[in-house]
Amino acid sequence: MKVGFIGLGNVGGKLAGSLLRNGVDLVVHDLDAGKLADFAARGAGVAESPAGLMRACDVVITCLPSPAASAAVLDAMLPEVGPGKTWLEMSTTDADEVRRLGAEVIAKGGAAVDCPVSGGCHRADTGNISIFAGCDRATFERILPFLTIMGRRILHTGALGSASVLKVMTNYLATANLLTCCEALVTMKAAGLDLNTTFEAIRISSGTSFVHETESQVILNGSRDINFTMDLVKKDIGLFQEIADRAGVPLEISPLMISIFADGIARYGERAQSDDIIRRLEEATGLDITAPGFPPEMVDDEPEEPGYEVVPMGRAPGAG
Repeated sequence: MKVGFIGLGNVGGKLAGSLLRNGVDLVVHDLDAGKLADFAARGAGVAESPAGLMRACDVVITCLPSPAASAAVLDAMLPEVGPGKTWLEMSTTDADEVRRLGAEVIAKGGAAVDCPVSGGCHRADTGNISIFAGCDRATFERILPFLTIMGRRILHTGALGSASVLKVMTNYLATANLLTCCEALVTMKAAGLDLNTTFEAIRISSGTSFVHETESQVILNGSRDINFTMDLVKKDIGLFQEIADRAGVPLEISPLMISIFADGIARYGERAQSDDIIRRLEEATGLDITAPGFPPEMVDDEPEEPGYEVVPMGRAPGAG
């Protein structure tokens, strides 16, 4: 089975690299000629257009920076969609939009899946990232072998669109974790605590989190480089706020987070690294929140292992 991949950015390039590294017959497309040349040198095929890629492949994966980009690419591919074609949307996008686009694929006889990832670029690079998949069960079982190459833990979330809702929720929680870690580190520094000791106190306590154990390290290094920018954070937490608004949930923390990142973008630019949000507190206090011994980028120290389906508690394997 031939697999196509469109979007070789920070996350997409690493996911596509896992497929190629594990012997999948891969064809790629991207607007960046340099990225295409790199994949071609490693043995991937190259398609000149999204339509040509869909024509040549059985499964096509898109991993793009915005819902508008995904819509434009799918519109270009749609004439080539038919029975036996499967579209996997791995971007973080609006659930209603992925349902709309997926319905167009299904109407042409194809299958559609929203399957965003979670866990950071460093885990995408090693095939250890988590993947959510929203689709019917038969489609899920057909694509599971590819998902277990790109990711470690694979969760079938239900119908098309459900994975995108859950993904936006996880990004909201990660952002809340990031902001509270920033406040904790700055407050401890202001109170005279050693930041290396502070890091360990959080890590071994009930206050720890995935975000602390990864992102706090690059914050303390000073690089703040996690391959994820402030505009993407604002987009994701905005999508979560829209879900809450439609459901009539009166959120209190979410609007504040949106305001904080809007201010961060105004100060440092849309493409500033998301962890640079701590600079707002550094500037307000005059404190330097760095410490020796921390790495400049997040590194996945887990060995690459075959992925597997995660079965929700209380549910029989294969249900849903």
